[in-house]
Amino acid sequence: MQTIAAVMAKQKTAIMLVPEIALTPQMVERFKGRLGDAVAVLHSGLSQGERYDEWRKIERGEAQVVVGARSAIFAPLENIGVIIVDEEHETSYKQEEAPRYHARDLAIWRGEYHHCPVVLGSATPSLESRARAQKNIYQLLLLRKRADPAANLPSIKVVDLKEEYERKNTSNFSEDLQAKIADRLEKKEQSVLMLNRRGYSSFVMCRDCGYVLPCPNCDISLTLHMDTKTMRCHYCGHEERIPQHCPECGSNKIRYYGTGTQKVQEELQALFPEARILRMDVDTTRHKGAHERILQKFGAQEADILLGTQMIAKGLDYPNITLVGVLNADTALNLPDFRANERTFQLLTQVSGRAGRAEKQGEVVIQTFNPEHHAIALAQQQDYESFYEQEMFLRHQSGYSPYYFTVKITCSHQEEQLAAKQIFNIAQLINTELSTKSIVLGPTPSAIARVKNRYQYQIIIKYKKEPALSKLLKQILNDSQKVQQKGLYVAIDNEPMNFI
Repeated sequence: MQTIAAVMAKQKTAIMLVPEIALTPQMVERFKGRLGDAVAVLHSGLSQGERYDEWRKIERGEAQVVVGARSAIFAPLENIGVIIVDEEHETSYKQEEAPRYHARDLAIWRGEYHHCPVVLGSATPSLESRARAQKNIYQLLLLRKRADPAANLPSIKVVDLKEEYERKNTSNFSEDLQAKIADRLEKKEQSVLMLNRRGYSSFVMCRDCGYVLPCPNCDISLTLHMDTKTMRCHYCGHEERIPQHCPECGSNKIRYYGTGTQKVQEELQALFPEARILRMDVDTTRHKGAHERILQKFGAQEADILLGTQMIAKGLDYPNITLVGVLNADTALNLPDFRANERTFQLLTQVSGRAGRAEKQGEVVIQTFNPEHHAIALAQQQDYESFYEQEMFLRHQSGYSPYYFTVKITCSHQEEQLAAKQIFNIAQLINTELSTKSIVLGPTPSAIARVKNRYQYQIIIKYKKEPALSKLLKQILNDSQKVQQKGLYVAIDNEPMNFI
């Protein structure tokens, strides 16, 4: 805020990027409280009319500061004095659909174009950014104290869920976490609980024949949602009623497996009937303004516990939050993605930072089946630098970013044979044109082989220097235009954030 105020005093403009639309209202409120009407807001959650009004306000020079999510980097500001990317490590800055871009990279490009500084802020910088700082491409500035001088770092305890199971505790809440929640309720303090899985149960299965209800359009099981009494696909949006009998064998022994935020909310309410609980996930924030309403309620202390997915891990700055509980730290750790360790460490560190942000001491309880894993152990120690060193060693051993650049090429079609044929043709071209120093993984079916009734195949290219690659990718894209009329789509993603 001080940096932006200093820039404005010189009659220059500023861009402030935040990773989530949900964080924008809080940030805008702070900026407008200090800077007044000189602030404009840009993000995809605005209506077309609202977006047009904000855009015109910027074009007319009526706004000196633009605050928003990744699309705000395109704001038509002139004479830019500073660009700030808050939580620069967040994957939401990368747009996965065409046009594919990373807002952080565009921020750096605009900074060079306007000859202004770019501030990449994070308590857990991406390995790529930290590595550039180590090479003196970026300047590293360390903030060793919390924003509030009275606030100390929270104490963090790791609970081994294997030991809880041995004690016959099959609840989602360890004995320790239950005791700490009860203590906060008694003290009239607030708690934040995170489970990175929405819905009621992960899947529904027949106990007699083992049939799992699948999505008809995607190769993935449907998720149970008790609030709407439906089974829902989180990839294509398909919904159907909860079956009373198994569609395969007719048995009525239908059981729910796995745990989502809805189910945890029910269990939490049963454990603490007097507690006022708010749930924040994609399902409860579908409607416009829902994010703000939930956060305003919690900020006004109209609720004791905020339960949610990873969207609650950042931006919450309330002095009465003294307890943070992570119900299962292994959710992101087990994903088939080379960034799984990094994302787990970042998420645990970020959500831990919600506790004790003022005078009251904060506590964090992390529940896990893998307490010895370095991502969890170092998050407990709040030791980013040790994590960075260890993870960089693993990245070097496995040949991934920031030691290698990566490109993902995906082919999709409603007929699996056509998608497979196209990707194999592309693979043949790549292996002919590229040097032997590049590593080509695939072709293989994508981790979820069918989404929205389209079969997907992919190739991953890892390289350090490959002068012929840019021209080759353009050729692949140009050739793909010819087959697009047949319903065959080819997508190229430079530095993909998602390999699933």
